[in-house]
Amino acid sequence: MKRLKCFTIAGIFFVLITGSLAHFLYGWSGNNHIVGLFTPVSESIWEHMKLIFFPMLIYTCIIFFPCRAAYPLIISTLCLGALTGTMLIPVFFYTYTFFLGRDVFLLDISTFILSTIIAFSVVYKYTPLRLHNKYSVIIYGLTAVVFLCFILFTYQPPSLQIFENPT
Repeated sequence: MKRLKCFTIAGIFFVLITGSLAHFLYGWSGNNHIVGLFTPVSESIWEHMKLIFFPMLIYTCIIFFPCRAAYPLIISTLCLGALTGTMLIPVFFYTYTFFLGRDVFLLDISTFILSTIIAFSVVYKYTPLRLHNKYSVIIYGLTAVVFLCFILFTYQPPSLQIFENPT
């Protein structure tokens, strides 16, 4: 458990740092279309969901080999954590803006931090339990769907509020 705790804490910092850098990467790349598939290309809530999703997938690849023997379901719990954290971004944003009537920069940052911490809390809690083994296929399928949606909707977003820049 101590090793898992270390990987969890490292993962939180990894996602917070890489997600924060990813926020600016599209602009830094000269608006490179390939970079934009994995990083925000606008200020929409949808695009900001990438700040947790893709860094967590990268982290999953990094810790797979050192953790797979001790925690055979680490990939599915990291995918579950990525889905959880990603979906919490709009939940927290729309909840607080509903009550305040506007978005607040510090609350946006807090949303990212809290969503990341909760995402890794899910990983830490469920990895040793092995209760979700029968749900791994569903978790992988949902992760693939979200991945494809990010790719498809980056440059061709539907006309929904989540794809629009907040006012």
